[in-house]
Amino acid sequence: MELLAQRGQEGVTVREITDRAGANVAAVSYHFGSLKALCDSAIEHALEQYLDAQILELDSLGSTSTLQQVAAGFARPMVRALAAGGQDLAVMRTVARVGIDPPQGWERLAHKFDESRRVALRVLTANLPGVDEQELIFRTRCAAGLLNWLALAPIGAELAAMSAERIERQLVPVVAGAFRGGAAVDR
Repeated sequence: MELLAQRGQEGVTVREITDRAGANVAAVSYHFGSLKALCDSAIEHALEQYLDAQILELDSLGSTSTLQQVAAGFARPMVRALAAGGQDLAVMRTVARVGIDPPQGWERLAHKFDESRRVALRVLTANLPGVDEQELIFRTRCAAGLLNWLALAPIGAELAAMSAERIERQLVPVVAGAFRGGAAVDR
């Protein structure tokens, strides 16, 4: 995960991965068939971890939750990873890279993305009753893109030096702003 997070699929070799994992090259062929299949499996695992954590956070919110609470729940998996560093951050960085350049087979996780979107829309609709579903989906994708950028950009390293509480205090208003959107514009 750390190698994928740092360099993406194109930047890693089977030898580097097996050396880091303390495994042999033949094990990759036997269990996965190829480097690409191994990377795809790792990416799928990272995405599932992230989506499950986000779904759990958002699903715990009620219809009376504030937009700040929704933003906190949406961002909390990333906040925790930034504060923890190590493997947790590697998972988030992998998720961020995949969000920018999705691999083939992305549809394998369509049900997880649909569930995440459904849960997010449930709590956002209660907070933003005048905003249609397509606009809420767009805002959610923008907020996710912001979190992905934080995992990969230099500011992520700055945030990683802070406590989870401080990261959340700084990040939640920004994510809430992405959800809230601006004033309606005539088209």
